[in-house]
Amino acid sequence: MNAEQMWSEYKKINNNIKDEYEEWSFGVEADLLVDLVLRGEKTATSSAYQLYEIDNEPLPAVGKYNIILDSENRAICIIQTTKVYVEEFKKVSKEHAFKEGEGDKSLAYWRKCHEEFFTMCMNEVNKEFNEDMKVVCEEFKVVFNI
Repeated sequence: MNAEQMWSEYKKINNNIKDEYEEWSFGVEADLLVDLVLRGEKTATSSAYQLYEIDNEPLPAVGKYNIILDSENRAICIIQTTKVYVEEFKKVSKEHAFKEGEGDKSLAYWRKCHEEFFTMCMNEVNKEFNEDMKVVCEEFKVVFNI
């Protein structure tokens, strides 16, 4: 099923919503991460604030819908953003790391993996990772899956 088909199915049970959603997949391990979402272990994500500035994109907004895709661009579920805040990398909390649901769910694991990921992202735009960089922390809930 593609994103448009999934949105159409969701609108059958929630027809009071606008046709406003984005479709994307999680980072490097899309299939693993969407599986964590479906199991209820992953209820948060994070992204590099600088990328929003560079692309002149708005930050995620509370109430926003996202169709999450797997590594083959198949629509797997729809999430709705419930909380958004910006924090320095070095100040991201152990609670947020736990909500991201990855690895052993510890802050140490989160920092290690996200330093690697954000370093890669920053390198792609000729910027450098540092622990003072801002991170967009987003929490969400699954509102639809098949």
